[in-house]
Amino acid sequence: MNTRPIPSSGEALPVIGLGTYKGFDTAAGSAKYGQLPGVLDALFAAGGSVIDSSPMYGRAEAAVGSLLGAAAYPKPFLATKVWTRGRDAGVAQLQRSMELMGTACMDLMQVHNLVDCKVHLATLRSWKEAGRVRYIGVTHYTSSAYAELEAVLRSEPIDFVQLNYSVADRGAEQRLLPLAAERGIAVLANLPLGSGSALQAVLHRKLPDFAAQLACASWSQLLLKFVLAHPAVTCAIPGTGDPAHMADNALAGVGPLPDSAMRERIAATFSA
Repeated sequence: MNTRPIPSSGEALPVIGLGTYKGFDTAAGSAKYGQLPGVLDALFAAGGSVIDSSPMYGRAEAAVGSLLGAAAYPKPFLATKVWTRGRDAGVAQLQRSMELMGTACMDLMQVHNLVDCKVHLATLRSWKEAGRVRYIGVTHYTSSAYAELEAVLRSEPIDFVQLNYSVADRGAEQRLLPLAAERGIAVLANLPLGSGSALQAVLHRKLPDFAAQLACASWSQLLLKFVLAHPAVTCAIPGTGDPAHMADNALAGVGPLPDSAMRERIAATFSA
């Protein structure tokens, strides 16, 4: 899988990761839970490592920790979030997340949807200095939060921002993606398939012939390559609980990416 450097450190990060919203929020022993080892198998077999979760995602953190602890996987790049108000509640939640995900040092800890952002970023900076987290960041998933997100990117020393970006939702191209590049902030693209809506809109259509030029065999791969081709994007994290979907998504991280002209061609084809 292709990699991109994390700007603040130069560490190489595989460009396709795994989001655990909904897909990993399932009860142990259920049929859906039984598919989750296959999702992780597909991620790691393709050379991926990024697994993103949150306390907001119900049982997802616990599922990730249990599954990783039950098999000999390569080292993951674990990311989760703090999603509460108040310093003490934040610290308790951070500690719980690390216990659930089975790590004493979280690779990336983020303030989820900017909730009580300044308070939690102060905690995360102290945890980073103490070696309890490696990178810190902030997240949001709606365009309505862009002004607030931009203010944080301009004022706070962070390593990562996670934001919504897809061929169906290009608003981040206007200010946030250029600002992240300018500030040396890595970008995790959430909802890179438009929360599934972008994909559903084209699944009934034939894959365009030019997709072969990018080694794309599915719409998912083509739409993910559109996202990855933006130079500010470090990693896309489509969510899934389906091993076949994970394997298909991961192939977007291999081979050539579209240039600017081809990106616009993809966008035009999608919108047609």
